[in-house]
Amino acid sequence: MKVFIIAAVSTDGLMGTDVSQRSLDWRSPEDARFFIDTTRAAGVMVMGSATYKTFRMKRAPPGRRLIVYTHDPSSITGENVETTQDDPKVLVDRLANEGYAALAVCGGAMINSLFLNAGLVDELYLTVEPVLFGTGIPLLKETAAARLALLESTKLNPSTLLLHYAVQR
Repeated sequence: MKVFIIAAVSTDGLMGTDVSQRSLDWRSPEDARFFIDTTRAAGVMVMGSATYKTFRMKRAPPGRRLIVYTHDPSSITGENVETTQDDPKVLVDRLANEGYAALAVCGGAMINSLFLNAGLVDELYLTVEPVLFGTGIPLLKETAAARLALLESTKLNPSTLLLHYAVQR
C-alpha cells in the first residue's frame, strides 16, 4: 500500500497559524483542487481530530473513506466518518487487506509524525503557498528524520509550488 502525506505549507514551512485560529483560507484554489483529486484517487484519508475540525466537514468527502484519530470518538460527528486509535501499522495493514492501494495522511503535525516515524510514509506532496506565518503549526510535531528525493516540482499557479518527494529507505 502506498502511504503519502499531503499538506499545504507556508513558505516558512507551517501548516497554519495556531490551533485556536486554524483556517484554510490561505490556501490557493489550485491546491484545494489538487488535494481533492489526489485524496479521491487514494480512496481513503486519515487525519487527526484537530485537522478534521479545521476542515469543518459534516461527512466523509465524496469518493473517499475518512478515518480520524482521536482519544474521544464521541467528539467526532459526521456522516460516514470513522474514528480510530490503532497503531498506524495496524491501520495500514487492515486497509491493505480490505483492498485499498493508497492512504492519504492529511495531518496534522502529530499524525504526520506518527506515520513517518512508523516508517510507513512512501511519499510527500507539499504545496508551498506564498505566505509567511512566522509562528504556527509545523509539518511535523515530533522529531522525524527522513531523507527525501525530489520526484517532481510543479507550479500550480504563478506563486504556488507543488513539491513531490519520495522517502528514501
